[in-house]
Amino acid sequence: MHRMSIDWLIAAVPAILIAIIFHEFAHGKVAYMLGDPTPKYQKRLTLNPLNHLDPLGTLMFLVVGFGWAKPVQVNPIHFQGDRRKGMMLVSIAGPGMNLVIAYLGAVAWQLIGNSNNYLYSFFNALVIYNVVLAVFNLIPVPPLDGSKILAGLLPARHSHIIYNLERYGPIILLLLLFTGIIGRILWPIVNFVYGNIMFLAGLFGF
Repeated sequence: MHRMSIDWLIAAVPAILIAIIFHEFAHGKVAYMLGDPTPKYQKRLTLNPLNHLDPLGTLMFLVVGFGWAKPVQVNPIHFQGDRRKGMMLVSIAGPGMNLVIAYLGAVAWQLIGNSNNYLYSFFNALVIYNVVLAVFNLIPVPPLDGSKILAGLLPARHSHIIYNLERYGPIILLLLLFTGIIGRILWPIVNFVYGNIMFLAGLFGF
C-alpha cells in the first residue's frame, strides 16, 4: 500500500505516533471510567508520546508495518460491575479508537484529494497505520487485545484457557512473526478493512 522513502517517513512518523498514542490512551481512559485508577497513577491518561512509546515496537512499525507500544497496566479488581466484561471493553477500546481515527483520516484524505502532497501522504499513512494497529491487536494471541476480547466472549469456565497461555504468548507471537504466518493472515484482513473504510468514507464522509 506504500513504498518506504524519506517523503513517506515524514508523513508516516506522525501518523504512527497518533495511532499508538490514541490506542493506548483509549485503553487507559476506559479502564479509568470503569473505576480503575491505575492508568492515572501511571500517567497513561495523556497524549504525551513519551508516556506510551516502546522504542522497539515503534521501530517495528516503520520497518515491517506493525509494532507495539508500552502496554497500559490495568487492575480489574477496581472495576465496577462484571470484571470479565470490563476487561473486554478495555481491550476493545484500543482497536476501536484506531478504526475511528482511520475512518476520520479517510474522510479527510478524500476531501483533500491531491491538493496538498504532504497532507495527502499523511492522511494516507494515518488510515493505513491505524488499520494495521487495529487488526494486529485483534489477533487472539496473548498479550494482544484480541486474546482478552476472546476471553471475555468465552463462557467463564473456558476463559482460563486464554489466560493460561499468557506466559507463552510472546513466544508464540514471535514464532508467528518470524515464520511469516502472521503476515499471511494479517495483510488480507488489513486490505479488506482498509478498502471498506475508504468505501464508507466516500459514501458517508462529511
